[in-house]
Amino acid sequence: MPNEQSRQLQDLAQRVADALPLDVAEEVVLTGSVSRGVADEVSDIEMLIVTPEPMELAACFEHARAAGLEGLDTWGDQSTPTRRVSGFLEGVPLELIWWSREYAESSIDSFFRSDMSSAADADYPEELARARIEDAALTWGGFTPAGLLTLARPSERLARTERMLDDASRVLRIVYALNRVWQPTHKRLGARVASLAVKPARLAERIEEAFSESDPRRALLVMTELQSETVALAPDGPNVNRARWWLAAAANLLSSSDVP
Repeated sequence: MPNEQSRQLQDLAQRVADALPLDVAEEVVLTGSVSRGVADEVSDIEMLIVTPEPMELAACFEHARAAGLEGLDTWGDQSTPTRRVSGFLEGVPLELIWWSREYAESSIDSFFRSDMSSAADADYPEELARARIEDAALTWGGFTPAGLLTLARPSERLARTERMLDDASRVLRIVYALNRVWQPTHKRLGARVASLAVKPARLAERIEEAFSESDPRRALLVMTELQSETVALAPDGPNVNRARWWLAAAANLLSSSDVP
């Protein structure tokens, strides 16, 4: 059941859809957190609008303005078939994606040809899961574990954050592969991983802890221990086996009081 915030935003989205001419908007699809019924006070409204023929951006702007949107703008690569219009309705931000019917159908066909389904097991073969896990573990090893200590320098915040973001993304890639679930975005991570059967304890909470920890060495240790627990759940493979040794050694170094 959608929460109250989602219902309110769904009503606004319906007003926009109703205001679009039927000969322009053949189909309007609500997407994002509002469509899933889990919107909160900072959620925006995301809508996909399917048109009979490709539309110029100026025409998309005019239809959005006629639907009541204010503060119109656009973003992204304008050379693609996708048209994007953002704006506000009663102070609520909206993002309207415009696709022609032909482009929408070709995109959906491509989606299914590549087997990008969120359904599990039967649509996510074991061989693919193993390959994704091995690829994710690739960067965890191959240089001395002491190399991580260079990221603990106070002056290396950007490099440290860059490395930790990559590590967290690889952890999630492994976890989703272990559960045979196609990887979504990182938004609303806690809710997305809550139902996964195979995962390290407190997965989302520990990722949050690593990025919010003010002590550089402690932050790296939290992330490294999470990586280590993740590869412990993974099937054997050259990269995974190397990562198990390397991450254990790195965690020992980061937690040792003997290492400056």
